[in-house]
Amino acid sequence: MSGWLRGARRTLSTLKPMRVPEAPARAFRDLWPGDALRGQRLLEGELEVAGTVRPLRDDPSTFGPLAGSAPWRAALHGFAWLRDLRALGTDAARMHARDITRAWMEAPSADPLAGTPEVAGARLSAWLGHWDFIAATAEDGFRRAMMARLTLDARVLVASLPAEARHRGALVALKGALAAAVALEEEPWLTRCLKLLPAEIDRQILPDGAHVERSPGILLLALQDLIEIRNLLHGAGIEAPPHLAHALDRAAPALRLFRHGDGGLAAFNATREEAASLLDLVLTQAQARGRAPLILGDAGFQRLQAGRTLVIADCGAPPARSNGILPGGLSRGADRVHHAGTLSFEMSIGRDRLIVNCGAAPAAEGAWRDALRATAAHSTLVLADTNSSELTEEGLGRRPEHVEAERHEASGAQWLEATHDGWKRAFGAIHRRRLYLAESGDDLRGEDLVEAEEIPAFALRFHLHPAVTPTPQEDGASVLLRLPSGATWRLRARGGRVLVEDSVQVFGEAKPSKQVVVLAEAGTGNVQWAIGRVAASEG
Repeated sequence: MSGWLRGARRTLSTLKPMRVPEAPARAFRDLWPGDALRGQRLLEGELEVAGTVRPLRDDPSTFGPLAGSAPWRAALHGFAWLRDLRALGTDAARMHARDITRAWMEAPSADPLAGTPEVAGARLSAWLGHWDFIAATAEDGFRRAMMARLTLDARVLVASLPAEARHRGALVALKGALAAAVALEEEPWLTRCLKLLPAEIDRQILPDGAHVERSPGILLLALQDLIEIRNLLHGAGIEAPPHLAHALDRAAPALRLFRHGDGGLAAFNATREEAASLLDLVLTQAQARGRAPLILGDAGFQRLQAGRTLVIADCGAPPARSNGILPGGLSRGADRVHHAGTLSFEMSIGRDRLIVNCGAAPAAEGAWRDALRATAAHSTLVLADTNSSELTEEGLGRRPEHVEAERHEASGAQWLEATHDGWKRAFGAIHRRRLYLAESGDDLRGEDLVEAEEIPAFALRFHLHPAVTPTPQEDGASVLLRLPSGATWRLRARGGRVLVEDSVQVFGEAKPSKQVVVLAEAGTGNVQWAIGRVAASEG
């Protein structure tokens, strides 16, 4: 659908007479647990979104376009934070939720972001999912005002569909429209949403089960969206399209590929820390069985596992631009979840993480957000201090066009060879990474090669989890790595100078950490390295 036609439909939807019911026709209940600590911060006047904290008060001035970054404001206007206040379980939390909501409804529409389909869809889902908490026992004027805004938002949202955007915002918009159609008993809306749902699922979920944005964190959120849609339809006695069950059957095992031994997710592409208990709950709700696959061929991720050792590697090309056409929405910046971390990997031993990426701050202002998106914030090779994908305000500019991976297994040992051409345009260079994991899991060996006529200097970066203690060795070519369990591993390299430098991990809160860096001089074709367990007698 063309943009002008969609805009015309949205405008016309606001001109028709509007029937506003006294309350939703069907009761909903938000499925996911809130965070009482974040709820307490809300009571104290602060909203935390993906590690970024900004003021949030029951004051209309809080809700303007200068209140924070676009992702932070989207979370503010989306109202998912209601579950954090609900987690407190106090009358003070309930009254504070009403006070903020009342102030939000009374504020002038100064921030266009609040009316975009993906944000309006999130808000509709949140208001309906927490109706019993925030509105059911409220005074009549508050309930009427909330129902009037909910009805108007739903009408405009349905008129804006289909979103046709290759990012999760389009799924959130459709989810909110479906919830409103059921709650307001609008059969034409419901028919329209159900007609659009199969195509939207196909846009969101790749054949291998990963999400189109190649982010473990966004896959988790999309899986939650699909579960909510399924439960919503089942609760209303509506038969869900087969696409929905098939997508859940693919997405749940795909999510398992990204889980480390501690139950959390690997930090690729804007993924932040989520409690293992939440992942367990989501996978249980998905009702999908099946072990974690070793390969996500469409998304380009690989999982090597032997003994107690697990390696998760990004061997896929960053996706093309999201093609979002949500009017005035976040779609123009949706590519910001994409990091320049091609061929990076993470490694864990049992429940201990050893090698990690630095994480993400997607709701932060640009400089800090993009520092964590840079290639140097990932455990991979950095050529001439240049990102493998160009970071822009709109997402990624120049990026690898060809990323290939080949895997072999024999007698329990696993080999992985992957290449990318992200530096071909700037330096005429190809990066090739080879990994070998021994059958025992006690020996990971790697080789990084740069193929070019003139090879610039480069660095290999191995970011360590904050709980890992590194000790450089006198030979200048190796570092001992002590894990929280007490086990010791050794990282050694040949072909470059081995250093230990400061790093940071922003997976939950920002925490100082260390990284092992191997510096290779210009003209160096390859660096060989190994990470192996140290016997107790040696440690």
